[in-house]
Amino acid sequence: MEQTPEGSPTAAPLSGLERSTLRELLIHGPKSRAEIARELGMSRASLTRVTRTLMEQGLVAEGAVELRGTTGRPSEVIHIRPGGRRFLGVKLTSDRLFAVVTDLAAQALAEHDEPLVSQSVEDVVAQIGGAYARFTGEFPDIAAVGIGLAGDVASVGGRQIVLESPFLGWREVPLADLVSERLGVRAAAENDVRALTAAEHWFGIGAGYESMVLITVGTGIGVGIVVDGKVVTGANGRAGSLEHLPIDPSGPRCERGHRGCLASYLSNAAIVGALRTPGLDYASVRDLARSGDPAARQAFRDAGHALGVLTAALANTMDPEKIIITGDGIAVTELARDELDAAIAINRHPDGAPITLDIQPFEFAEWARAGAVLAIRDFLRF
Repeated sequence: MEQTPEGSPTAAPLSGLERSTLRELLIHGPKSRAEIARELGMSRASLTRVTRTLMEQGLVAEGAVELRGTTGRPSEVIHIRPGGRRFLGVKLTSDRLFAVVTDLAAQALAEHDEPLVSQSVEDVVAQIGGAYARFTGEFPDIAAVGIGLAGDVASVGGRQIVLESPFLGWREVPLADLVSERLGVRAAAENDVRALTAAEHWFGIGAGYESMVLITVGTGIGVGIVVDGKVVTGANGRAGSLEHLPIDPSGPRCERGHRGCLASYLSNAAIVGALRTPGLDYASVRDLARSGDPAARQAFRDAGHALGVLTAALANTMDPEKIIITGDGIAVTELARDELDAAIAINRHPDGAPITLDIQPFEFAEWARAGAVLAIRDFLRF
């Protein structure tokens, strides 16, 4: 069988049972053959064929002999070979491209970022191709590419289509197909918040939970939802679109004319706009708030209240095991924690369990890694 420079076989299509086995080991860790067969309902003969194929492709290996229960004999465990495949993850913002190469276990191996030449689809696809070329010198076995971007992404006629991406000015763009055609490997595209949610669910702080919610605050406001172990997409790729949730009917108007909605308080632009002072940006308003400026402090207090209303609404609706908050506007959780907690307490269902927020630091490289996880999930799906 043909070998890659890393010693693992060239990627070949996996059967459904092979994908299921690999997914089980990837998410839940090393297992004995008996445990895998029991979890997936496979016969011993089927499992033998599946594990042989996965070993031949360099995707799994046998580990040490372990006692896997209180009774019975020790068994050899099967575990993932992280170096068996490499994946390229990309995060697009309105003006930059962030890229990362990971292994099969989503561990980052190399990173790169650069400004976008332009927002045209052709130029962005070319830059993704350039990032791929930059990495393939060291990692010639990249198996698939995943791209996350702000906007609505849905499956239309079996194709992934960017229905709309306001920050890039795109509509009806078959981004995954265009990237796949240029690079010659499989590509997938997804809303960046859903991609990050999937990454945290499989490989991050949400691992092991059947339900979770991820809230991102900053330039935009996003919500990712996991129910019964699956990321919720929605019929039109718009699940979690809560940026215009009503907060105060007498409040300021957002850019779409809604009065007192979530976006009119919580987005970075809303926080800056609340000061009504030309020349300010989010970083400067954040610094003013930290230094005690009354107007800046009030803007963050209002934002914290709005975030608390959103968090309580999601807790009441989804009843998740875990709620994570991140994003480039995460300073609101530092500067307005009292208002955040108070709004949760007021709006939380009286019989609801206490909410423990998991506030995560924000890095664009992590969003690019989420693109790689998207590629891994796509690799295991097809």
